[in-house]
Amino acid sequence: MSDASAPTYPGGFAAILTQMEGRRDPFTYEDGEGLPPLDVDLAALKQARVDGRALEVDGSKSTYARKLRELSDEFDGMPALLLLHGLLVAHLRRRTAPDHAAPLFLRLWAEELDWLMQRLDARWLVSAATTFGDHGATETQRRLGQSLSVMFGMMKLYETERIHSGADPAQPFEWSRRKVPPLAMQMDAYALGAGGLDVNMLGRLWQDAGSDAVIAPLARRLLDLLIADDRTIFRRLRMMRQQREKAQKAEGIRPKRGHAAPSAHIPVPAKVVARDPATLRWGTVSLIKAPLPRIAAFAAHHLEMGAHRLHIHLDDPHPEAAAFLSRHPAIEVTICDAAWWAGQKKPRMKAHQLRQAWVATQTYHRTDLDFLAHVDVDEFILADAPLSPALAALPADIAAVHLPPAELLAGTTDRFKLTPRHAGQEKAVLEDIYPNFGGHLRGGFISHREGKMIARCGIPGVRFGLHALLLNGHPASNRMTLPDVILGHAHAPDWETFQSHLAFRMTQGSYRKTDEEVLGLRDILDLLHEEDGEEGLRSFFTEVCEGNDRLTRALEAHGMLVRAPLEPDRKMMRIFGAIPKV
Repeated sequence: MSDASAPTYPGGFAAILTQMEGRRDPFTYEDGEGLPPLDVDLAALKQARVDGRALEVDGSKSTYARKLRELSDEFDGMPALLLLHGLLVAHLRRRTAPDHAAPLFLRLWAEELDWLMQRLDARWLVSAATTFGDHGATETQRRLGQSLSVMFGMMKLYETERIHSGADPAQPFEWSRRKVPPLAMQMDAYALGAGGLDVNMLGRLWQDAGSDAVIAPLARRLLDLLIADDRTIFRRLRMMRQQREKAQKAEGIRPKRGHAAPSAHIPVPAKVVARDPATLRWGTVSLIKAPLPRIAAFAAHHLEMGAHRLHIHLDDPHPEAAAFLSRHPAIEVTICDAAWWAGQKKPRMKAHQLRQAWVATQTYHRTDLDFLAHVDVDEFILADAPLSPALAALPADIAAVHLPPAELLAGTTDRFKLTPRHAGQEKAVLEDIYPNFGGHLRGGFISHREGKMIARCGIPGVRFGLHALLLNGHPASNRMTLPDVILGHAHAPDWETFQSHLAFRMTQGSYRKTDEEVLGLRDILDLLHEEDGEEGLRSFFTEVCEGNDRLTRALEAHGMLVRAPLEPDRKMMRIFGAIPKV
């Protein structure tokens, strides 16, 4: 019997590194052997076929020749470009490699991404991701490649160990109420009913991939394959969760609700993919109940950005707004009065959130735009460059672009704050930035942190949620963010707006308490109002929302400040020739 007290690795990390480095010795070569040059003709290699006998290194005793024979046998009869890819991966795992090996690997993926994705199996896709982790051209490629390498490496270890349990890879263990023994490293056990470790890990990898066009298809293909496979821990945990819920239901215990539905890949028909930025057309859809100046500012901003059409639905009849806005040919105004709702398939919903989703979905399925953003009147898409080229360059399987939010600092029209996560900061910085309330604010925001979506149009069966594009109730997993494109949210542009909307937002809007919150924003505001009245609420607003010098400096010091001038008056004069006063 083995000694349980013996060290896992005798000799510690010195021995680990010695063993690791012994497997990374550079290849040896005989005369005439080696990788092709950096400018090798890739098209020709796609046409050439691999000879599994590897006659070009016949009789050679070099380690390069040994690897070439091994890979030639694996790719026998297949395109020679796959053999080159395998050789590059093998070289780049060594301690040193020819200087042009990494640039040639990156060239393959930049120029032949779609071709490689169609022909490499999951094992080689994982190897490619690992190589990006060591030799990626960007920080995102390296970080994401390393993360995927660690995740799939750990999966290989624990799935191999699990084989010895005698259980089939697709068979989950039976759920039971047995006492959980202490885990290694003082870790808490995963909460089967409400745990979010799996979705947080997978979701962050998916989102991270969206910021780099080269590695995004590779990473997202691997993640899609992972969640589709029924032989992984993720699928087994889901099945155990279902066992648990079934047992609880039989006992009359109601499982907790409120967790987000799992995301799913939404198929994108090839015919709806617009590639020409000169002809690609995008726009917005909104259900609005606001004064005309606010609607006009919203419209002018997006028209100046290059929107080709704004679908504006007025939640209540507003003849002055309808007349003013309709003068612009790119604005389509719909008055959602009783007569309009009578012509819909559903009666007017009581909750404004449901009306917003309904209007956005109906518009989505009738618009002739290529992309449609579902945004509110106090939300402004902010970008450093025109959107059409960026949308045209999206991978063909991307169904939606996620717009991460940034909150406008009250009293300004040019300063927005980000969440710590968006800025790459730890959550703990909130207590430095907001000394009294930071520990109780989700992301330092008082409005939503989910952001909004720009959806690719023409996909059958989808509908808009408030913050997602949905198919059969599941939000799209094939979404991505665009660099330097965010959603500026003028949620509380001044004290008067914050105060006038407070009661509604606390009972029906974004300040409502969720089931998971112990002390949420609603509780804080209730407590402040109860103890100190308006003065207490004003102190909260000053610390958290106002664009004063203290908050501006604190946000800027942590990289959480975005400067983007809205210039509403200038834009309204340019677009409409007037600034409405009613």
